[in-house]
Amino acid sequence: MSRQELVRMAQRAVDAHAEGKGEIVDDILRVPVEHYFDQERWQKEVDRIFKRLPLVLGFTCQMREPGSYSAVTILDVPVLMVRGQDGSMRAFLNVCSHRGAQLTDDGCGTARRFTCPYHAWSYDTAGDLVGIYEAEAFGDIDKSCNGLTTLPVTERAGIIWVTLTPNSTLDHDSFFHGYDEVLEHHHFENCYYAGQQSIDGANWKVCYDGYLDFYHLPILHKNTFGPDLSPKALFEAWGPHQRLLAPDKRQVGPLEGVPVSEWPTEKLVFGVWTIFPHISIASFEADGRIYMISQLFPGATPEESVTVQHFLHCETQNPERDAAVVDRMKFMRFVVEEEDYKTGIQIQRGLKSGAKKEVLFGRNEGGTQAFHKWVQALIDTDDADLSALFAKGVGAKSN
Repeated sequence: MSRQELVRMAQRAVDAHAEGKGEIVDDILRVPVEHYFDQERWQKEVDRIFKRLPLVLGFTCQMREPGSYSAVTILDVPVLMVRGQDGSMRAFLNVCSHRGAQLTDDGCGTARRFTCPYHAWSYDTAGDLVGIYEAEAFGDIDKSCNGLTTLPVTERAGIIWVTLTPNSTLDHDSFFHGYDEVLEHHHFENCYYAGQQSIDGANWKVCYDGYLDFYHLPILHKNTFGPDLSPKALFEAWGPHQRLLAPDKRQVGPLEGVPVSEWPTEKLVFGVWTIFPHISIASFEADGRIYMISQLFPGATPEESVTVQHFLHCETQNPERDAAVVDRMKFMRFVVEEEDYKTGIQIQRGLKSGAKKEVLFGRNEGGTQAFHKWVQALIDTDDADLSALFAKGVGAKSN
């Protein structure tokens, strides 16, 4: 995406700030409360969204060198991502072809071979079976047909997407809808990976609603950073992915009175960027730009979720910047755990209480409205029609 498009969005925020207005959509959206706790509905969301779509499971800065890998378990699916000796990123089910044992524990590291802890079958970074313990005694087997099971993987803009279902035919370009080009302006590939922490929450949509909502910021966060924030928001969409811009002095102030030709690119990427269905990206200026990339997954039941906060720093690593990241991590854990997710758990109880039949999303909450429309559309769409759905959209505006 060209700088011109970044400028267009920033100018839109500058104009909205001058007018004192946020974005207003046509009507209120009503979502049945059972969508937040019904078991059958939740299982459909897991199967038809999280197990069919590319998910953000890693970052280039975690796995730069050949042989570097990250193993994670997502929704009971063990995944192994590894940088091959040829520099390509690959993803596999972290499952030995012999008896199904997990090859390596969850975590990051570097390896030239992955050896099963059960019977010592070994695989290279391309996923090929290269060694069978006591092969002559085991019997004839074609190694070329017994490598690791591959998963669709795409690496763009310093982010690694993996689809949990082997042999998925979803066209990734249709899914990205050009959003990967927008994300390149953050230069995540040049960051260093500074740390992570996990926070438990309520239903995944209760949590994600908050990431798409500036309406609550000055209220819920009144004792932390809320007093400096506006409840107003503008929304930009690329298919199901969204950017929320805050038309307030804090964000547009550095641009006011400056010729557009001199607007610094790093000041044009403000706001919250979301990657459907489970990522929120926020940035902070603290001894250089720190990114918090929140990675949200459904938990073991409809009323549970887990969020992993990943922290990336744009500057060269040094002790002062490490200290700034630690401080930011502590602060964001408190804000999300004690303000956002504590409230979310209370919301979960309220929704199940029977007090109301619907959740309301106002005309000023266009981001959450678009999110819920995409969730429903994906539940209603068969595999063969997925790419067409992403290409066409669900009626919401899109770049």
